[in-house]
Amino acid sequence: MDPLTLVLIVAGVTCAFCWIASLITRDTSWVDRLWSIVPVVYVWIFAVAGIVAGEDAVRLLVMAVLVTAWGARLTFNFARKGGYSGMEDYRWAILRARMSPVQFQLFNVFFIVLYQNALLVLITLPAYIAFQHPLPFTGWDAAFSALFAAFLIGEFVADQQQWDFHQAKKAAGGALEPGFLTTGMFAYSRHPNFFFEQAQWWALYAIGATAAVSGGLGLWGGAVNWTILGAALLTILFIGSTIFTESITASKYPAYADYRRTTSMLVPLPPRSRRRAQAPA
Repeated sequence: MDPLTLVLIVAGVTCAFCWIASLITRDTSWVDRLWSIVPVVYVWIFAVAGIVAGEDAVRLLVMAVLVTAWGARLTFNFARKGGYSGMEDYRWAILRARMSPVQFQLFNVFFIVLYQNALLVLITLPAYIAFQHPLPFTGWDAAFSALFAAFLIGEFVADQQQWDFHQAKKAAGGALEPGFLTTGMFAYSRHPNFFFEQAQWWALYAIGATAAVSGGLGLWGGAVNWTILGAALLTILFIGSTIFTESITASKYPAYADYRRTTSMLVPLPPRSRRRAQAPA
């Protein structure tokens, strides 16, 4: 069986489970709970298929190990925030209140379940490109793998800083000025963890593209190939989700407007006021 066929079967079962579970429990966060798990399964399916085929599977194994590390870190962070305790994402509750029951169920089926699960398949497909082009691991592969690891560490640090802030806020009785984190990595990006999350999947795409280029596909079809859709759609999803999340935060904290004005949304950059001060006269 082609590994992509097996991945699609697993994804179909996952979609059915998430939809049925959401109806039974009236909780639409089942995709969130599987978000850090199923991509690991998908990439390992491609890696094992490469090994079984007797091809050079070093690139696939590196990709599988990197995605496993990503999944372990994200699962840990999600678990310590209570993600597996039956707590639904607060954003879904807000959207549910804004929609009729029929509208929300359509949103649940087509966006939460189908679109997001399809996206989880798409972001892992650079591993399928690597499976199709089982060529030796190169210096470019090593560079992009190191970049993935650096982004992984960056996300770990950002999430830890956010966790420490919320623990301090909780210890202070739920009030800690200005109400949101503005120090550490968050002095340079309003959502550094979101940036590093997306960047890891762009690095994985680059590893797959390296395999395609090594296979002689050149720029179009190689360096730029159809699996770019996964990383691109993930970025679009994060931008939309970030805008929605920030609308909620801004309604709760008046100081957030100034923070948003001076601090980059995703890409870590010096605060705008500081950049202006350093600009030549």
